[in-house]
Amino acid sequence: MLKPFFEPSSVAVIGASRDPAKLGYAVLRNLVEGGYVQKGTVYPINPRADEILGLPAYGSVLDVPDPIDLAVLVIPYPYVPDALRICGQKGIPAAIVISAGFREAGMEGLERERDLMSIAKEFDIRLIGPNCLGVIDTFTPLNASFSAGTPPSGPMAFMSQSGALGTAILDWAQAGRLGLAKFVSLGNKADVSEIDLLDAWVDDPNTNVILMYSEGLPNGEEFIRAARDVTLKKPVVAIKSGVTQSGSRAVSSHTGSLAGSEQAYQAAFRQAGVIRAESMEELFDVALALGYQPLLQRDRIAIITNAGGPGILATDALERAGMSLARFELETKLALEEFLPGAASAANPVDVLGDARADRYQFALDKVAEDPNVDGLLVVLTPQAMTEIAQTARDIGELAKDIEKPVLTCFMGEAMIAEGIDILAGYGVPNYPFPERAARAFKSMSRYRQIKERPLSEYASFEVDKDAAQDLFDQVRSEGRLTIGDAEARAILEAYGLKTPDSRLAANPDEAVQIAAEIGFPVVLKIASPDILHKTDVGGVKVGLRNAEEVRDAFELMTYRAERYLPEARLWGCQVQEMAPPGGLEVLVGMNRDPQFGPLVTFGLGGIYVETLKDVTFRVTPFTVRDAENMLGEIRAHALLDGVRGQPPVDKDAIIDTLLRIGQLVSDFPEITELDINPLIAYPRGQGAIAIDMRLVLSK
Repeated sequence: MLKPFFEPSSVAVIGASRDPAKLGYAVLRNLVEGGYVQKGTVYPINPRADEILGLPAYGSVLDVPDPIDLAVLVIPYPYVPDALRICGQKGIPAAIVISAGFREAGMEGLERERDLMSIAKEFDIRLIGPNCLGVIDTFTPLNASFSAGTPPSGPMAFMSQSGALGTAILDWAQAGRLGLAKFVSLGNKADVSEIDLLDAWVDDPNTNVILMYSEGLPNGEEFIRAARDVTLKKPVVAIKSGVTQSGSRAVSSHTGSLAGSEQAYQAAFRQAGVIRAESMEELFDVALALGYQPLLQRDRIAIITNAGGPGILATDALERAGMSLARFELETKLALEEFLPGAASAANPVDVLGDARADRYQFALDKVAEDPNVDGLLVVLTPQAMTEIAQTARDIGELAKDIEKPVLTCFMGEAMIAEGIDILAGYGVPNYPFPERAARAFKSMSRYRQIKERPLSEYASFEVDKDAAQDLFDQVRSEGRLTIGDAEARAILEAYGLKTPDSRLAANPDEAVQIAAEIGFPVVLKIASPDILHKTDVGGVKVGLRNAEEVRDAFELMTYRAERYLPEARLWGCQVQEMAPPGGLEVLVGMNRDPQFGPLVTFGLGGIYVETLKDVTFRVTPFTVRDAENMLGEIRAHALLDGVRGQPPVDKDAIIDTLLRIGQLVSDFPEITELDINPLIAYPRGQGAIAIDMRLVLSK
């Protein structure tokens, strides 16, 4: 329960100071000047003061005669543990630790933070921080932070892992462009995390949109669960930093080289229904649209402009964003043609011409907004000699109040349009300086509608032979190995219901010839070694061997090359494998275990070029049947799955089945860290799919 952080009856500032240069002064001043003292009681805690900012001071929270709901600690880190313990003795349920010097300060700081959390758990204290900016609730009103002032109230709740970024956000909000209901600087997230705040804010009546800046989500699976529930009720917009690969690690699978932090977060946000912002600019652009305007019901947008060029730019931007231009009813077009000058355009975009005053804009706005084919309006304005900027802004604001369609504006310019932008902001109408930003905002509104409307989908579960897989893993580990090549991996896939070609191990050329005759020519020969996972790199694969002589020659050549180039590799011989029937499409199914989100399942085109093309998509397990279905449409080459140039569509159901079975496998066995099926050959619809080559890597 996080209510004491946002609606406390009383607050103690431990480390309150009379020195304006100290953080303890800033926090106390914000509580006083932010209006909290009209609602609740503030207790400055300072053993060397009798009174601070007109409030009686106390030497300890134990000296305060009344209960305290929230403690804000602004003291040097060596004193924080004892102070928190005293808070526990007082029965204070919540604490904000602004003090730094903990995990962010290295190993010693990490130990201090662990000690701090031990005390918090001992006394059942919920804790925000340490090393944070503080907490703000503008509706309480409560400003328990050292920010430079209090932001205006509004429909956004913002959580930030970065305190410094938080100060910039608050300053931007105070400029009047963004209203905040709540602000939380999470700091080190020793206790309260993004997940706690999502759960707390999902039913908050003052919050329409939840915004978050995160540098890491340690409990990735739990975050997905929480966010999935929240996004059905209100949008969550997130920006994630630190997703590029600052370093690399040795990986043996294609999937391991393709997957990374960025891919994991992209998949997690997609599955959770979180709208991903690529920049702070985009985060605020999206927040304004979702926070202040009604939901976009469909994607048909009308443009009203007083300039042809910007109107064309807006058209291009909307189309690139996946929006469509609304087609007006005949009645709308006739009314516009009758009222507008002859040189104006009554089609979409509606060009009211450069000499348009406010009344011409207003007529066009009213008629277009009434059209049933219009779902949203984008009003473009450039400051020209006849333009009545302020009145046009007021007319747009009044219209936006009266209709259940989102209205976004693009007043282009700077000095001359400033008054108009302020008027629009007062009405809650977002303005964007360029059409491209407005188009991205519409795209996010469309995306959120799809998130809210996403149908419920089930999780698949299959009857499998877990014991067979476990026995093989145990055997491999008993031999001191962690890698499982094709010769052994197929047994695991078969235990999980995947189809594989007939394949047997031959220890010498004679056995290879005999097995090939039993399987039936032509056959495939593969080098079999637990130390050679990428067989093609050493010429360890030969396909289409048509007779005994070719099989014998291939066996001898392969083993010779392997012994020469990899003399330390353990050679078991060669795998003789049934040739897969022609006519299929090679795809890849794989998995790499992400440290924060767990198993990250991959799908894309297969073959030797997968790492070069990188045409893949990801899902975090567990994922639903619909997630698996959507994966097939997310790769750039998805048209190949539907058949091109006379080729039949592939068996998508078989690919989906494979993805779901692999998802179950890697969930059942957390020790699998990497897995590749490359290629999985998908045959025409109704003919299934065959796993041709596979490899696994186990954890140490």
